[in-house]
Amino acid sequence: MKKRMIAITLIMAFMLAGCSQGANNMSSDGTVQNSGSTVQENVSGEQTEVQGSENSELAETPENGSNEASEGVPVSDSTASVVYMTTDISPEGLMAVYEALGWTPSGNVAVKLSTGEPPASNYLRPELIADLVQSVDGTIVECNTAYGGSRAETAMHYQVAEDHGFTAIADFQIQDEDGSMTLSVEGGTRLTENYVGAAFEDYDSYLILSHFKGHAMAGFGGAIKNISIGLGSGEGKCWIHSGGTSLTSPWGGEQDAFLESMAEAGKSVSDYLGNGEYIVYINVMNRLSVDCDCDGNPAEPDMHDIGILASADPVALDQACIDLIYAQKDGDGASLVNRIESRNGLHTLEHAEEIGLGSRTYELVSVDE
Repeated sequence: MKKRMIAITLIMAFMLAGCSQGANNMSSDGTVQNSGSTVQENVSGEQTEVQGSENSELAETPENGSNEASEGVPVSDSTASVVYMTTDISPEGLMAVYEALGWTPSGNVAVKLSTGEPPASNYLRPELIADLVQSVDGTIVECNTAYGGSRAETAMHYQVAEDHGFTAIADFQIQDEDGSMTLSVEGGTRLTENYVGAAFEDYDSYLILSHFKGHAMAGFGGAIKNISIGLGSGEGKCWIHSGGTSLTSPWGGEQDAFLESMAEAGKSVSDYLGNGEYIVYINVMNRLSVDCDCDGNPAEPDMHDIGILASADPVALDQACIDLIYAQKDGDGASLVNRIESRNGLHTLEHAEEIGLGSRTYELVSVDE
């Protein structure tokens, strides 16, 4: 069987080894020390110089239908998208990866997250995110769901936000409580327009905080899902799920049409926000269940917590998270990899790159000292 190789940087190697001494190979600014660059074949069959040391590893990923590998390409390349990472899942770690982005929001700032379906979903806890949200003077924003539950109606959704502690740390708004607005989709094959909450345009900058995890329909949920389904109004969610065929029902759509529509809706958001200038993304890799935060009773995670990653490129960010999971596909990441592949989840990343939302080639940089 033909095999492809994914080059894994030192930060991934010491994560998989579960040892903190890998941090000793980091410079004071958190970048990987190049104590012996090696040239390996990446998943594109090209030679790529990878920063690392004698502890660096190569993870082999076999062909598996359309998802023959996670297909990410971590490299040492000044032209690649940069993904910052910390293993410190704490308010301080969250601030560290955000500050590494060097991004300053302007105007009215929205912080998009999932409020989480009651009673027991794995939403990002207010005590983790409060310092960051308050540091950007952000308003936490959400949209109503399209599948019923406790967050399908505005009044109930505001109550969930209060019950889950979000209204105690910042202003909070349901963006589609007054309906939808339309964004143009450029370069799509499924959509020509995207429906977001009517209040979407009231904000100048967006900080996207996502809990990375599995998903029953998309395979996984991260930054791209959060700016597509997450920012979609109720009718926008139906539009994406149906592959652009229904504004009233999210059910019965063709799978790849749904995945491609997520990528295209996400691109419309990025394009609207100055072609990505006024939006950045953070993924928190904890409580890595196979189920999404839209599930009020998710499966307990099999996989260990990993860290927090941030980037200005949502495709690179989600790809880096995928690669960290695939590096454990024969270990405690097996159930999550199975969930992703059973839904053809990597196709979202493939299509997102094809239409220009971002790049699956990235440089992973540790901010840990």
